[in-house]
Amino acid sequence: MKESVVYQEILERGKREEALLLTLRLLMRRIGEVAPQLQTQIQNLTTAQLEELGVALLDFNNAADLTAWLQNQFA
Repeated sequence: MKESVVYQEILERGKREEALLLTLRLLMRRIGEVAPQLQTQIQNLTTAQLEELGVALLDFNNAADLTAWLQNQFA
């Protein structure tokens, strides 16, 4: 069961959802409310990118830092 493709996909989806929720909560705590267009961009990140953002946001001072980080991801 643990080796099946479907099982692995379900696990990955759950991991990504948790990473997304945690990242959004941390961003709100760090820089305040996150604009809807930025939330949409964040929702389109991969799990690996969400994990990178989770580390990078520790250095953010404002929404402009988040915007710059996202622009680098989609460049």
